[in-house]
Amino acid sequence: MMFDWRSPKEWNTLWRYYQAGIINTAFGYGVFALLVWLGLNIYLAQIISHVLGMTFNYFTYSRHAFVGQTTTRTRFVLSYAGNYLLGLATLRVIASFIASPYAAGFVSTVIVSLVNYFVLKRLVFRPRDGA
Repeated sequence: MMFDWRSPKEWNTLWRYYQAGIINTAFGYGVFALLVWLGLNIYLAQIISHVLGMTFNYFTYSRHAFVGQTTTRTRFVLSYAGNYLLGLATLRVIASFIASPYAAGFVSTVIVSLVNYFVLKRLVFRPRDGA
């Protein structure tokens, strides 16, 4: 099951994910927007902001959203490699419909973040042994 709608623990994890996610998104999108404002190509800005954001996100998710669970940096990095490719594809599609690189980056970020929760929850962060 992807999400147990009746579990208060599941809802608490989702709430904590979005709390961290708001901060993570503000950080990542802020870096993206700053780099675009400085004149970088949107795709170069996206990869730089993605790598910096991934590092930032590792700490916020592991210490807030999925506290008490275990992961490896390898699983986290691999999930974010997939996340990056999804984000790149989404940005390309969205940018073909939305002229503003800022709006296209934002819409892409929102879409990819929804997928990211389930990847992190089911594939990356695991309950500790005996928990």
